Amino acid sequence: MRPNLLIAAAMAGFAFCAAVPAMAASTLDTVQARGFLRCGVNTGILGFSAIDQNGQWSGLDVDFCRAFAAAILGDKDAVELIPLNAKVRFMALQEGEIDILTRNTTVTFKRETALGLDFAGVTYYDGQGFLARKTLGAKKLQDLKAGVRICFPSFTTTETNLAAYAKAHKLDYKPVPFNSIEEAKAGLFLGRCDVFTTDRGALASIRAVDAPFPDDFIILDDVISKEPLGAFVRDDDPQWRHIVRWVIFATLEAEEFGLASTNLEAAKSSSDPAVRAMLGVEPGVGQSLGLKDDWVYQVIRQVGNYGEIFARNLGPGTQIAMSRGLNALWRDGGLMYAPPLR
Repeated sequence: MRPNLLIAAAMAGFAFCAAVPAMAASTLDTVQARGFLRCGVNTGILGFSAIDQNGQWSGLDVDFCRAFAAAILGDKDAVELIPLNAKVRFMALQEGEIDILTRNTTVTFKRETALGLDFAGVTYYDGQGFLARKTLGAKKLQDLKAGVRICFPSFTTTETNLAAYAKAHKLDYKPVPFNSIEEAKAGLFLGRCDVFTTDRGALASIRAVDAPFPDDFIILDDVISKEPLGAFVRDDDPQWRHIVRWVIFATLEAEEFGLASTNLEAAKSSSDPAVRAMLGVEPGVGQSLGLKDDWVYQVIRQVGNYGEIFARNLGPGTQIAMSRGLNALWRDGGLMYAPPLR
């Protein structure tokens, strides 16, 4: 090649390198360098995400945030819980203010294809229901009188589901929208509406915990939607999505194998190759995720399997006293099913 062509080629190479921006750090690298995880949660539904008078958070969504932190950082408490209302939750994730959104949020086609977000896995199967005053004398929506006032939180699937159902089934109602679920439930208890609609899991919590007189209210029989709730991440980092997804799966797989926070040390001596791999006794389960091989062990030891998480926050021993229902393992008649961790 002639000297002038060599010089031109070299200059072109330098120009190309200058034009290519430095690769952005992965979410995993960013979180590990920061030393804690930022997780978006609800502003207050006991059993899912709530803070007590001592500033302590609890709930199924909160425990999954802790499970992610245990897997990624080895410490379930290395997490900043950021309460978000429905209006700003997706924006907070899009703009990088949080690393994961786990805020009783339903996966829908539009949310996963149009917002620059990825759905990482179901943590709770739910459906939209209705909490009504018993004085209405209703057990189902068809019993409600024309013009009944129904309140709901805006900027949610709840609002659109209700409008679609009313149009299809000729439900005559007066919509009473509120900016948040807290305002909507307060509206019901203060008499600004007659019925409150949102996910049935949240309604059970609100009736049991927030209603001044729980026996004055009834959850109607109707379920008008499918609401698979779970974790969302940005769609620009497949590794991060894999981590979040497989942490969720690991809590289910652990329950299926009978691995709980109370028996992990004994389980390490198991002869089952799948159990030994899950617990990091045999190397390999962390490499493809960029995590240590004991990440499943840390999740189950520090937070628990899915059954423990559900029982602690929503089960019969809590104020909410819910059965597993759709959230039972597949072998027990539920929908919870994890691919094999191998």
